[in-house]
Formats: sequence, C-alpha cells, structure tokens
Amino acid sequence: MTIRVLHYSDIENAYDDPERVGRLAGTIDALRDGRTVVVGTGDNTAPGVLAMQTEGRQALDFFRAVAPDFETFGNHDFDFGTEPLREILRKSPQRWITANLYPADADPGGSGENGTTPAETDHRRFADADPTAVVEVGDGDAERDSERVGFVGVTDPRTPDIAAGASELSATDPVAAVRGALGDLRERTDHVVVLAHLRAETENAVARLDGVDAVLGGHVHSERRDRIDGTLVVRPGANGRVVWEVELGSGESDGATATRRAVADYPRDDRVADALRDRMDATGLTEVVCTVAEPIPRTRDRRLGGECRVANLVTDAYRWATGADVAYTQSGGLRDGDPLAGDVTVADLVGVSPFGGELQTAVVPGARLRELVETVFTPDDERGRLWAGHFAGLEVVYDTAEAELREVRFDGKPVTPDEDYSVATNAYVVEYGSEPIRPDDVVESFGVQYDAIVEYAREEGLDVRLDGRLTRV
Repeated sequence: MTIRVLHYSDIENAYDDPERVGRLAGTIDALRDGRTVVVGTGDNTAPGVLAMQTEGRQALDFFRAVAPDFETFGNHDFDFGTEPLREILRKSPQRWITANLYPADADPGGSGENGTTPAETDHRRFADADPTAVVEVGDGDAERDSERVGFVGVTDPRTPDIAAGASELSATDPVAAVRGALGDLRERTDHVVVLAHLRAETENAVARLDGVDAVLGGHVHSERRDRIDGTLVVRPGANGRVVWEVELGSGESDGATATRRAVADYPRDDRVADALRDRMDATGLTEVVCTVAEPIPRTRDRRLGGECRVANLVTDAYRWATGADVAYTQSGGLRDGDPLAGDVTVADLVGVSPFGGELQTAVVPGARLRELVETVFTPDDERGRLWAGHFAGLEVVYDTAEAELREVRFDGKPVTPDEDYSVATNAYVVEYGSEPIRPDDVVESFGVQYDAIVEYAREEGLDVRLDGRLTRV
C-alpha cells in the first residue's frame, strides 16, 4: 500500500488571519483518509499577534480540530517560556517528539559508535517527549496491507540561544540524533521520516543519512521540494499557505513523492476560523488604526533585497518614538505576510514585528555604528545580495561589485568614528544579536517595540516611501 503524510509547518502569523487557518484545517480534513498521517514540524504555536495575547494557546483551536498525529518543536514555540508550552502539550491531541532537545540540567552525553550515546547518560528529553514514534497505517489484518512508519523529530540546535524562552533547554547535534535513532527504526518499520525544524544545510546533512526516506522541514520560510542523494526533502514555507502531501512507496525501489496543496484551493473549516476570530475580537486586535492607499508588501525577498517600505515603516517608527539619531532593525525580525492594504488594524501592525521585546536606545561611537552597517550586508551566491538589517537616519551606499561599503552618512555628513550617536533598536538585537550594540550601551527603554509601530501609524499615517537610504552601486 501507499502511505500518505500531510505536512504543515511554521503557521506563525497565520493565526492572525482566521480565514487562512480555517482553510489550512479544511485542507487537511479534505485530504485525509485511513492511510494518512498528519504531522507538523515546528513554529506552529508562535510567533504572532494573537499568539502573544494567548502565549501560544490559540494553536489549540487548530490542533483540536485537525488532531495531528505527530509534531516536533520549533524555536518560536518557546517564545513565551516552557510552562505555557507544557500546557499546550498536555492539552493538544498530537504526540510531540524530539530526539535532540533536553532540559538544561540533563547530560545526554556525546555520540558514540553509530551515533548512539552511552547507557549511563541522561536520556530525558524536554517535557519527557519521546525521540521517535512509530505508527501502523492500515487495518492490521494479515490478509490486507498495512505498513509501519517511523518518525524522529529534531530542532535547530541554536534554539537555546536564539529562542527568548528557551534558557531551560540544551540541544545536541540533530544529525547525530537522527543517526542514533535510525538503526532501531529501520528494524521496526517500513519507512523512516524525519520531522526537522532545521537550517537548510542541516536538512541536507540529515537527508544524506542512509535509511531516511523523507525529510519534512520547517524553520526556513521558503518553500522547498528537492532530492538529496535520492531522499525527498520538502518544506511548506511560512504562514499556513501550503500543505505537502507526501506519498511513501510500498516497494524498495519506490521513492517518496510529494504534491503541493495550496490551502486557498480547499474549503474552510468554519469552527477553526470562528474560534480564532472570536479570540481576535476579544483582544481589541481588530481595531482599525489607519488606512493605506498604496499597499505595503511584506515579503522576504523585499526585505533582503535592499531598501523596502515595510522596513522603513518600522525604523521610522522606532526613531519617531525615541528621538534617536538612528534606528535599526534586523530583517529577520520582520515577518512575512499579506501586504498592509486598505483598513489596517492593530493586529496588522503588530504582526509586522510580533515580538514582545522592549524598544531601547543605545549610544555608540561612530566607528561601531559603521561596523553595524558593515555587518548587515552579506553577498549571497543565489541572490547576489542580502540585506540583513535596515536603518532610519542614515544614508548608506554599498558597492555590490566590490562587496565594499562606500558611504555611511548622518545628516548629510560622513559618520565620524569618535563621535557618539544614539541608536534605537529592539532588545533582541542588544541581548541576542552579534551586532556591535551591547547591553551596557543602552541608556533608555520605551516599552514594547511594536507599540511604537502602532502609535506611529496612528499619529503619522502610513504614507511610507522609498527615499534612497540604502543604495547599491
């Protein structure tokens, strides 16, 4: 028989769009049958505006309706700490698995021969989750077909360092964790599928392990359907727009295949949509703040490709709220979503950067400000350019051919190395980033950073333009 796996991931901000999540649930319901396993691969509780109001519990509306079989963890599932997540685990119907996330006080040991760990080491995973799970698909009748599928879950090992609420965690190498699980799973099952919330290069390393039929990925927000050494690798991208329908062949020569299912093409689950809409109304997130005449795109390509209006909105808001000389935001702190268009609500604006860190002002010398500008441009082989950050108050000229920073001007004049400049940014940049802004540079805090975006739009409107602040030559 052929076994089908329906794969979703990185729902994130989609909870702020009840229609979208309703259709995601409706898609899974429409595709599901008796030979189907439903799985998620992380960041399916947060981030998002509604997620901040409920500490991720809004995901239970979706989980209870869909009743997934298995789920692994993403870094953003720890945005609000481990206790709210443990509550979600207790109340959600799916089985959560992780082979490489441990309590911080655990000692999982090093990888031994074939990726195993010594017997005396501490094998407690986070929340007592199992590292693997096995399901039999079919009716179990000897006269009819049934097959067993093994799943192993792994998460980006940087999670304890990059997730705001993950300080209680430790993480081991995900490739070694999968390798250590493969021997037992291959003995007990017909197929092995990895649920992976990893960076692309680590996805590839997992796919190269002998005995893996498919890697179902998350974390990276671009879609993917690929084969690495014959192993299928898929990723649905962010915000609940796509479900991958993966088929595991019944013969040794039958490789896994995948079909893309766009949720817009399927019916809406009204129960899920209505439950999320009620939550939104109850929190005041549906209040209209202003209107936009020209839609403001919110795509990853725009943010990474150079100056863009959504980044100008955020940095202008930071500078407006603080009176700082300069404002800075990371591209990764701005989330993908539908364009800001027409009537713009509180939820729309908070969803641009749905993180609860404070807006802070730091004072740094011009030499370090220029160093900050240098860190945010990285030539990329695939795109030819990659802006990892955006500014207000500066004019930056970068030579893409020479990969060289040409000019950094403030108020029309070159930044002076030994002169101090005030820089407004979010607390994540100061606390977790590798940028040249340090905690002891901070001189003032201004409340939650997304409040500045909302109030700026309320007072100044959203006539956001491109003004040449980031220029490529």
